[in-house]
Amino acid sequence: MRKKFKSVKPEEPQNETLEHLVSQNVTIVFILNFFFAILEFIFGFLFNSTAILSDAVHDTGDAVAIGLAWFFQKFSKRAEDRHFSFGYQRFSLLGASLTSVILITGSFIVLFESVPRFFEPQPVKATGMLGLAIFAIVANGFGAWLLARGSSRNESILNLHALEDVLGWLGVLIVSIVLHFVDWYWLDPLLSIAIALFILTKAIPKFWGTLRILLESVPEDIDYSRLLIELEQLPEVRAVTQLIIWSIDGEQNAAMIHILIPDDVEFTAAKIAVRQVLESNKVCQSAIELDETTSEHLTHLKYEKGSVL
Repeated sequence: MRKKFKSVKPEEPQNETLEHLVSQNVTIVFILNFFFAILEFIFGFLFNSTAILSDAVHDTGDAVAIGLAWFFQKFSKRAEDRHFSFGYQRFSLLGASLTSVILITGSFIVLFESVPRFFEPQPVKATGMLGLAIFAIVANGFGAWLLARGSSRNESILNLHALEDVLGWLGVLIVSIVLHFVDWYWLDPLLSIAIALFILTKAIPKFWGTLRILLESVPEDIDYSRLLIELEQLPEVRAVTQLIIWSIDGEQNAAMIHILIPDDVEFTAAKIAVRQVLESNKVCQSAIELDETTSEHLTHLKYEKGSVL
């Protein structure tokens, strides 16, 4: 029997005015990131600075992430229907996947361009870099301040992105100041390499995490072996013949389980006990079936500890 999902998503604003302010703040930050990323690509080529181009990749990823998150968040709230019986929650993963691909691809392009320039430095226009860095710090600082005033989870996450942008541009500012006094042009590709590697260390794990969900692997926050032991230790359960666990959208977990029960136990009582264990292990929706035969190979013999991705 299916249960309705218990919502474990970030709390939504209860007041329409607050919800409007949250949407307004996110929209302003999206516009700042989007148009500033375009300026960064233009001035990055004009100033011959791979560091600015690296920041452009970062800001492009942020803009795409904000835009897609806003769109898919609204889309994923649709109720289940005859086309998507589990609902539309998984659509939120599409935005995360596309954003990760953009960031990873852009970062490797930056590395491809920056590594040779580190060994063969090229002159950059330090004065232009300095002016753009000051403007970028002010713009991103304003975005961070705007989001810091909010109270929603989305605003808190986006605020961290804005602070990262500020730190990245502080690096560009420092490099441009140094280049005014010494011709250490290798600092520009070095900074771009550092920014690209920083992006990759965050984008690759996020992409892999999203891919795991799409491949319906066991959620990382669930210990499969321990859960199986807990279930088979229930007095209402004689054996677990099948246990399949997956995540709907990275926040809500579901399970399908087949069990054998003792002759003196009602199936309804067994389902209640099993569901309580599942819910205590972060499974919010479950389908529990009764097996009528003992001929199936028990799940715990097929799923040994460490065999799950």
